[in-house]
Amino acid sequence: MGYWKSKLLPKIKKVFEKNGKKAAAAEACKSFDDSKEEIDKEFEEKKTELQPKVVEIYEASSAEIKSVVKERTEAGVKKNSTAVTKFLEELVKIEFPGSKAASEAATKCGPSYVTGPIFFIFEKVSTFVVTEEAPATAAEPAESSSKEEAPPGSEEKKEEINKAEEITTPPPPPTEEATPTAPAEEPPKP
Repeated sequence: MGYWKSKLLPKIKKVFEKNGKKAAAAEACKSFDDSKEEIDKEFEEKKTELQPKVVEIYEASSAEIKSVVKERTEAGVKKNSTAVTKFLEELVKIEFPGSKAASEAATKCGPSYVTGPIFFIFEKVSTFVVTEEAPATAAEPAESSSKEEAPPGSEEKKEEINKAEEITTPPPPPTEEATPTAPAEEPPKP
């Protein structure tokens, strides 16, 4: 009986624990989905006070997290699971709506099992991030269209192409007419 408890039982428990993680993750995702409406309402109420905090946390985070927040792929979450967990913990510190439940589920089951809640939180975070970058990019096209219809670099590109053609084309070979020769002598007359 000692061998059974010490060797076999722990191995059997490991097999069943893997399915337990998936079941716990599914349950956490379901409870999170049920509370999405409440999270949305709370998010709309706290939007103005959360924006500077979220932008600060986002800018301080690594490039991997920034790409995961923007793209939201399961492979990105799997690859950067520790960074995702840390980012969620930072959001919990500023009391971001829904981040506590997502962080607890990610810590308990692993971020790759609870991608639904994580993507929902990242989607809300990206609304703050996109609003910061969008006005800067929108101002640039407005300025260029007011100056002229053609892109400002198009004339420069045409000039560069013409210069490149001049450099690559070799000068024409000299013709016989261009070379000075001595006048041809007439043959002697008999």
